[in-house]
Amino acid sequence: MNLALGDLFAIAGKVAIVTGGSRGIGKMIAAGFVANGVKTYITARKAEACAETAAELSQVGHCIALPADLSTKEGREAFVAEIKSRESKIDILVNNAGAAWGAPFEEYPDEGYDKVMDINVKAIFTLTRDLMPLLTHDASPQNPSRVINIGSIDGLRVSTMDNFAYGASKAAVHFLTKNLALRLGPKGVTVNAIAPGAFQSHMMNATLEKFQDKIEDENPLGRIGSPEDMAGLAVYLASNASKYMTGQVIALDGGRHIGARQD
Repeated sequence: MNLALGDLFAIAGKVAIVTGGSRGIGKMIAAGFVANGVKTYITARKAEACAETAAELSQVGHCIALPADLSTKEGREAFVAEIKSRESKIDILVNNAGAAWGAPFEEYPDEGYDKVMDINVKAIFTLTRDLMPLLTHDASPQNPSRVINIGSIDGLRVSTMDNFAYGASKAAVHFLTKNLALRLGPKGVTVNAIAPGAFQSHMMNATLEKFQDKIEDENPLGRIGSPEDMAGLAVYLASNASKYMTGQVIALDGGRHIGARQD
């Protein structure tokens, strides 16, 4: 029985993929992995940004940039082929890459809805499916590989913003997480989701510029999330401490999805 913190939460020596890892929440998670000894591949559509982040994180550990457009079949197949040429096993897959599209209900475009659903839901399913041989290699229910999907509190409660496809897509991610957890548990793969609230990210920049004070005033903990908050939960979900947990959607939002602050 290994109950020491070093045994429960150690993730050194594992191999991870973090999609959308060049910035925002993906970068926070990748930084947490790299700092704790995980060989981490990050992918993003913009090659320069991906390379810059990998170079930055490599100052403290092992981070490799593999730019790819995972929203297309061709981009995904090329990425999977490259990973398979480098690794025989992946221990952790973080499905973080995502998109949002805001527009009034009456004007919401078909192409916007399709783009959000394809990137936020379909790409998670197809990439996880295509990487399954690497995730199940040498994995077992006693020593599982991990899939961590990034949902949103907008998939737990209705947002006041006109992001109709985004909220629906994240609710789908949460249900897909449960579906995959049930199917993949016997193969030695756990599947959990993080549902973030407000964090500093490219997607949230415009909202935070206008409404950060209001968001923090309504939050039970009175602030937005920090990189340490996100990295800490991701490390936990990748560690021995969570190897009996699967199919869970964990809100990481200071309690905001429960309701507004009560003083």
